[in-house]
Amino acid sequence: MSAVLCLPQETKLVTALKPQAGAALTGAYVSVKNYGRVFVMVDVDQANAATMAISIEQATAVAGTGSKVITVAVPIWANEDCATNDTLVRQTDAVNFTTSAATKVKKVVFEIDPATLDLAGGFDCLCVKTGASNAANITAASYILTAPRFACATPASAVVD
Repeated sequence: MSAVLCLPQETKLVTALKPQAGAALTGAYVSVKNYGRVFVMVDVDQANAATMAISIEQATAVAGTGSKVITVAVPIWANEDCATNDTLVRQTDAVNFTTSAATKVKKVVFEIDPATLDLAGGFDCLCVKTGASNAANITAASYILTAPRFACATPASAVVD
């Protein structure tokens, strides 16, 4: 029998974007200095045929200080029709992803190794951003921070520097 993963004790789950419509959105910033890997999971209910650009930015503080786009391509997976299946398909590594214009329910996952951020420049925080979309399109996102650097009953907060 394999080990069982206990999400609340072995990961930090953080809301990046509450479900909302349309406009260009900026998710909450999280500090990744205490984690070995971050997954950014974006859900889109696309009711209007308008593509949506999704990107990841890095910053030097959870206040978004000095925010800039990541420069190292990261693994991305997408399911652009979640009503049909639950398969995430590996995409070309990139610093951003643009959904298709199809009116479908979609899921996009970015995998980020914090070591690829501009650590020398003090960048140890990140956020997800979306480009403007149609008001009929609803977007939500979450961060799943894994591989905590320090073992403890409750993983370190990611919303403080």
